[in-house]
Amino acid sequence: MRKELPEVGDLVVVTIREVKNFGASVKLDEYPGKEGFIHIAEVATGWVKHIRDYLREGQRTVCKVLGVNQSRGYVDLSLKRVNDHQKREKISEWKNDQKSEKLLEIVAKSLKKTPEECDKEFADELRQTYGTLYNAFEDASSNENWMPDVRAKWKNAMIKVAKENINTPYVKINGMIEAYSVAGNGVESVRETIVQGMLPGVTIQYAGAPKYRLVVTEKDYKTAEDLLKKSVQSITDAAKKNSVSFEFTRKQ
Repeated sequence: MRKELPEVGDLVVVTIREVKNFGASVKLDEYPGKEGFIHIAEVATGWVKHIRDYLREGQRTVCKVLGVNQSRGYVDLSLKRVNDHQKREKISEWKNDQKSEKLLEIVAKSLKKTPEECDKEFADELRQTYGTLYNAFEDASSNENWMPDVRAKWKNAMIKVAKENINTPYVKINGMIEAYSVAGNGVESVRETIVQGMLPGVTIQYAGAPKYRLVVTEKDYKTAEDLLKKSVQSITDAAKKNSVSFEFTRKQ
Protein backbone atom coordinates (compact mmCIF):
# COMPACT_ATOMS: atom_id res chain seq x y z
CA MET A 1 0.00 0.00 0.00
CA ARG A 2 1.15 3.54 -0.70
CA LYS A 3 2.39 5.40 2.38
CA GLU A 4 0.59 8.44 3.78
CA LEU A 5 3.91 10.05 4.74
CA PRO A 6 7.59 9.41 3.95
CA GLU A 7 10.00 7.97 6.49
CA VAL A 8 13.16 9.46 7.96
CA GLY A 9 15.99 9.05 5.44
CA ASP A 10 13.69 8.93 2.39
CA LEU A 11 14.33 11.14 -0.61
CA VAL A 12 11.25 13.11 -1.68
CA VAL A 13 10.30 15.37 -4.58
CA VAL A 14 9.07 18.77 -3.40
CA THR A 15 7.83 22.04 -4.88
CA ILE A 16 8.83 25.25 -3.07
CA ARG A 17 5.72 27.10 -1.87
CA GLU A 18 7.17 30.05 0.06
CA VAL A 19 10.71 31.25 0.71
CA LYS A 20 11.47 33.19 3.91
CA ASN A 21 14.69 34.42 5.49
CA PHE A 22 14.91 31.44 7.85
CA GLY A 23 13.81 28.68 5.47
CA ALA A 24 11.26 27.52 2.92
CA SER A 25 7.91 25.75 3.12
CA VAL A 26 7.29 23.09 0.48
CA LYS A 27 4.62 20.84 -0.96
CA LEU A 28 5.43 17.12 -1.04
CA ASP A 29 4.61 16.17 -4.61
CA GLU A 30 4.35 12.45 -3.90
CA TYR A 31 2.09 12.87 -0.88
CA PRO A 32 -1.06 14.88 -1.72
CA GLY A 33 -1.96 17.45 0.91
CA LYS A 34 1.28 17.02 2.86
CA GLU A 35 3.81 19.79 3.48
CA GLY A 36 7.33 20.19 4.78
CA PHE A 37 9.95 22.73 5.74
CA ILE A 38 13.61 23.27 4.82
CA HIS A 39 15.44 25.23 7.52
CA ILE A 40 18.07 27.64 6.20
CA ALA A 41 20.77 25.54 7.92
CA GLU A 42 19.76 22.62 5.67
CA VAL A 43 19.72 24.55 2.40
CA ALA A 44 23.43 24.35 1.52
CA THR A 45 26.79 23.52 3.04
CA GLY A 46 28.52 26.51 4.58
CA TRP A 47 26.92 29.85 5.41
CA VAL A 48 23.88 30.86 3.38
CA LYS A 49 23.71 34.65 3.15
CA HIS A 50 20.77 34.92 0.74
CA ILE A 51 18.44 31.93 0.72
CA ARG A 52 16.95 33.05 -2.60
CA ASP A 53 20.29 32.34 -4.21
CA TYR A 54 19.35 28.67 -3.73
CA LEU A 55 15.55 28.49 -3.65
CA ARG A 56 12.62 30.19 -5.37
CA GLU A 57 8.85 29.78 -5.33
CA GLY A 58 7.62 27.14 -7.77
CA GLN A 59 11.00 25.39 -7.96
CA ARG A 60 10.93 21.59 -7.94
CA THR A 61 13.79 19.79 -6.22
CA VAL A 62 14.68 16.74 -4.13
CA CYS A 63 15.15 16.71 -0.36
CA LYS A 64 16.05 14.19 2.32
CA VAL A 65 13.62 13.58 5.18
CA LEU A 66 15.08 14.50 8.59
CA GLY A 67 11.96 14.15 10.72
CA VAL A 68 8.25 13.34 10.44
CA ASN A 69 5.43 14.72 12.57
CA GLN A 70 2.72 12.09 12.12
CA SER A 71 0.01 14.02 13.97
CA ARG A 72 0.49 17.19 11.91
CA GLY A 73 1.41 15.42 8.69
CA TYR A 74 4.46 17.66 8.49
CA VAL A 75 8.01 16.82 7.45
CA ASP A 76 11.41 18.40 8.21
CA LEU A 77 13.69 18.33 5.18
CA SER A 78 17.26 18.86 4.04
CA LEU A 79 18.36 20.04 0.63
CA LYS A 80 22.12 20.02 1.26
CA ARG A 81 22.19 16.29 2.13
CA VAL A 82 21.17 15.25 -1.40
CA ASN A 83 23.83 15.08 -4.11
CA ASP A 84 23.30 15.73 -7.82
CA HIS A 85 23.24 12.04 -8.74
CA GLN A 86 20.57 11.32 -6.13
CA LYS A 87 18.50 14.24 -7.43
CA ARG A 88 18.61 12.96 -11.01
CA GLU A 89 17.73 9.42 -9.96
CA LYS A 90 14.85 10.54 -7.75
CA ILE A 91 13.37 12.92 -10.34
CA SER A 92 13.54 10.14 -12.94
CA GLU A 93 11.81 7.75 -10.52
CA TRP A 94 9.14 10.36 -9.75
CA LYS A 95 8.46 10.98 -13.45
CA ASN A 96 8.12 7.24 -14.00
CA ASP A 97 5.67 7.04 -11.10
CA GLN A 98 3.63 9.85 -12.65
CA LYS A 99 3.59 8.00 -15.96
CA SER A 100 2.60 4.71 -14.33
CA GLU A 101 -0.41 6.35 -12.66
CA LYS A 102 -1.55 7.66 -16.06
CA LEU A 103 -1.12 4.19 -17.53
CA LEU A 104 -3.12 2.70 -14.65
CA GLU A 105 -5.95 5.08 -15.53
CA ILE A 106 -5.92 3.67 -19.07
CA VAL A 107 -5.97 0.11 -17.71
CA ALA A 108 -8.83 0.99 -15.37
CA LYS A 109 -10.84 2.52 -18.20
CA SER A 110 -10.39 -0.59 -20.35
CA LEU A 111 -11.63 -2.71 -17.42
CA LYS A 112 -14.52 -0.31 -16.76
CA LYS A 113 -13.22 0.30 -13.26
CA THR A 114 -11.78 3.22 -11.29
CA PRO A 115 -8.05 3.51 -10.55
CA GLU A 116 -8.91 3.09 -6.86
CA GLU A 117 -10.62 -0.22 -7.59
CA CYS A 118 -7.58 -1.33 -9.57
CA ASP A 119 -5.35 -0.35 -6.65
CA LYS A 120 -7.24 -2.70 -4.35
CA GLU A 121 -7.54 -5.51 -6.90
CA PHE A 122 -3.95 -5.69 -8.18
CA ALA A 123 -1.95 -2.43 -8.43
CA ASP A 124 -0.99 -2.15 -4.75
CA GLU A 125 0.23 -5.75 -4.80
CA LEU A 126 2.28 -5.01 -7.92
CA ARG A 127 3.85 -2.00 -6.18
CA GLN A 128 4.82 -4.22 -3.27
CA THR A 129 6.24 -6.92 -5.55
CA TYR A 130 8.13 -4.66 -7.96
CA GLY A 131 8.95 -1.70 -5.71
CA THR A 132 7.14 0.68 -8.08
CA LEU A 133 4.17 0.33 -10.41
CA TYR A 134 6.32 1.56 -13.29
CA ASN A 135 8.68 -1.39 -12.80
CA ALA A 136 5.67 -3.69 -13.15
CA PHE A 137 4.61 -1.99 -16.39
CA GLU A 138 8.19 -2.16 -17.68
CA ASP A 139 8.41 -5.89 -16.96
CA ALA A 140 5.02 -6.48 -18.56
CA SER A 141 6.29 -4.69 -21.66
CA SER A 142 9.50 -6.70 -22.05
CA ASN A 143 8.74 -10.10 -20.49
CA GLU A 144 7.05 -12.45 -22.95
CA ASN A 145 5.90 -14.70 -20.10
CA TRP A 146 4.85 -12.06 -17.59
CA MET A 147 3.22 -13.42 -14.42
CA PRO A 148 2.42 -16.86 -15.91
CA ASP A 149 0.41 -18.01 -12.87
CA VAL A 150 -2.09 -15.13 -13.14
CA ARG A 151 -5.30 -15.66 -15.09
CA ALA A 152 -7.18 -12.38 -14.99
CA LYS A 153 -8.49 -9.67 -17.32
CA TRP A 154 -6.34 -7.04 -15.62
CA LYS A 155 -3.17 -8.95 -16.58
CA ASN A 156 -4.02 -8.80 -20.29
CA ALA A 157 -4.96 -5.12 -19.95
CA MET A 158 -1.65 -4.36 -18.21
CA ILE A 159 0.36 -6.11 -20.92
CA LYS A 160 -1.50 -4.33 -23.72
CA VAL A 161 -1.08 -0.87 -22.20
CA ALA A 162 2.57 -1.55 -21.29
CA LYS A 163 3.53 -2.68 -24.79
CA GLU A 164 1.77 0.33 -26.34
CA ASN A 165 3.37 2.92 -24.05
CA ILE A 166 6.72 1.69 -22.71
CA ASN A 167 9.79 1.08 -24.82
CA THR A 168 12.30 -0.80 -22.71
CA PRO A 169 15.86 0.19 -23.70
CA TYR A 170 18.29 -2.60 -24.51
CA VAL A 171 21.98 -2.79 -25.28
CA LYS A 172 23.61 -5.40 -27.47
CA ILE A 173 27.24 -6.54 -27.28
CA ASN A 174 28.93 -9.35 -29.17
CA GLY A 175 32.12 -11.18 -29.95
CA MET A 176 33.47 -13.86 -32.26
CA ILE A 177 34.11 -17.47 -31.28
CA GLU A 178 36.51 -19.79 -33.11
CA ALA A 179 36.18 -23.41 -32.09
CA TYR A 180 37.36 -26.62 -33.72
CA SER A 181 38.39 -30.17 -32.94
CA VAL A 182 40.45 -32.74 -34.90
CA ALA A 183 38.90 -35.68 -33.05
CA GLY A 184 36.70 -38.16 -34.87
CA ASN A 185 33.58 -36.72 -33.27
CA GLY A 186 34.90 -33.17 -33.58
CA VAL A 187 31.77 -31.62 -35.08
CA GLU A 188 29.61 -32.97 -32.26
CA SER A 189 32.15 -31.92 -29.60
CA VAL A 190 32.24 -28.37 -30.94
CA ARG A 191 28.44 -28.21 -31.04
CA GLU A 192 28.14 -29.42 -27.44
CA THR A 193 30.80 -26.92 -26.36
CA ILE A 194 29.10 -23.95 -28.02
CA VAL A 195 25.69 -24.88 -26.62
CA GLN A 196 27.07 -24.49 -23.08
CA GLY A 197 27.32 -20.73 -23.66
CA MET A 198 23.70 -20.27 -24.67
CA LEU A 199 22.47 -18.78 -21.40
CA PRO A 200 19.19 -16.79 -21.18
CA GLY A 201 19.84 -13.51 -23.01
CA VAL A 202 22.63 -15.01 -25.15
CA THR A 203 22.36 -16.10 -28.79
CA ILE A 204 25.07 -17.79 -30.81
CA GLN A 205 24.96 -17.46 -34.59
CA TYR A 206 26.85 -19.64 -37.07
CA ALA A 207 29.26 -17.48 -39.09
CA GLY A 208 30.96 -20.16 -41.17
CA ALA A 209 33.14 -22.87 -39.64
CA PRO A 210 35.02 -22.54 -37.38
CA LYS A 211 33.48 -19.16 -36.49
CA TYR A 212 30.39 -18.32 -34.42
CA ARG A 213 29.05 -14.95 -33.32
CA LEU A 214 28.07 -14.64 -29.64
CA VAL A 215 25.48 -11.90 -29.03
CA VAL A 216 24.25 -10.68 -25.63
CA THR A 217 21.14 -8.50 -25.30
CA GLU A 218 20.42 -6.88 -21.93
CA LYS A 219 18.97 -3.73 -20.34
CA ASP A 220 22.31 -2.16 -19.46
CA TYR A 221 25.99 -2.56 -20.31
CA LYS A 222 27.11 -3.83 -16.90
CA THR A 223 24.55 -6.63 -16.90
CA ALA A 224 25.40 -7.44 -20.52
CA GLU A 225 29.13 -7.58 -19.81
CA ASP A 226 28.60 -9.81 -16.77
CA LEU A 227 26.44 -12.18 -18.82
CA LEU A 228 29.02 -12.21 -21.64
CA LYS A 229 31.75 -13.22 -19.20
CA LYS A 230 29.60 -16.03 -17.77
CA SER A 231 28.81 -17.32 -21.25
CA VAL A 232 32.45 -17.27 -22.39
CA GLN A 233 33.57 -18.95 -19.16
CA SER A 234 30.94 -21.67 -19.62
CA ILE A 235 32.18 -22.33 -23.17
CA THR A 236 35.80 -22.29 -21.99
CA ASP A 237 35.09 -24.93 -19.34
CA ALA A 238 33.21 -27.09 -21.85
CA ALA A 239 36.03 -26.73 -24.42
CA LYS A 240 38.58 -28.08 -21.94
CA LYS A 241 36.30 -30.98 -21.06
CA ASN A 242 35.61 -31.83 -24.73
CA SER A 243 39.19 -31.26 -25.96
CA VAL A 244 38.04 -28.45 -28.25
CA SER A 245 40.35 -25.61 -29.29
CA PHE A 246 38.55 -22.39 -28.42
CA GLU A 247 39.26 -18.67 -28.82
CA PHE A 248 37.02 -15.68 -28.14
CA THR A 249 37.49 -12.16 -29.54
CA ARG A 250 35.42 -9.33 -28.07
CA LYS A 251 33.91 -6.89 -30.58
CA GLN A 252 34.06 -3.27 -29.33
